Amino acid sequence: MSQFAVIGLGRFGMSVARHLANQGGSVMAIDLDQDLVDDVAPYVDVAIRADATDRRTLRELDLDSMSCVVVAIGAHSIEGSVLTTALMTQEGVPRVVARAMSELHARVLRNIGADEVINPEEDMGRRLATRLAQPSILEEVELGDSHLAEVEAPETFVTKTLAELDIRNKYGVSVMAIQRGEKVIANPRATETIASGDILVIVGSVDSVRKVASLA
Repeated sequence: MSQFAVIGLGRFGMSVARHLANQGGSVMAIDLDQDLVDDVAPYVDVAIRADATDRRTLRELDLDSMSCVVVAIGAHSIEGSVLTTALMTQEGVPRVVARAMSELHARVLRNIGADEVINPEEDMGRRLATRLAQPSILEEVELGDSHLAEVEAPETFVTKTLAELDIRNKYGVSVMAIQRGEKVIANPRATETIASGDILVIVGSVDSVRKVASLA
């Protein structure tokens, strides 16, 4: 079983801790605020009030045995976020994921050794902007230089097979799956016919995904 520690139990940290637990992970949740520790306690394996900026405390918690530590400390203590992340990397935690509040904060976290840096507010803003500008894109995930997206099938695709549409050559994207109501058709064959209401799961460059979405 994967073991996780979440440091900082604001709304973001609380959500991460609860979802990790719901997905079967062993979770230790840490915060200085006893009320927040008490709130998360019913959902995780261990909930502890502790100062994550204290090296001795961190060693006592044996965090270097965790699969991953999420430093979810928010804007109220950017200094605490940086110091905790630095301590995690110095103590040999295998994977450290840190929350950033700005691009400068993100650069600092990367420079001190965070394996992954996320900015939930920026990510949410980008996703909202995409939904507003491209309503046919239902969901989108960055995969390096490519994007994986759920896109409503354009009406011009309906009743045609994937072979007839020749999507990869014409639009530069690959269809990884088709969601049809409650059914998901993974790795659809070239003979699969697109139906009205289908959702296409496609992967390609940002421009290619936008090109398909603009047809809907």
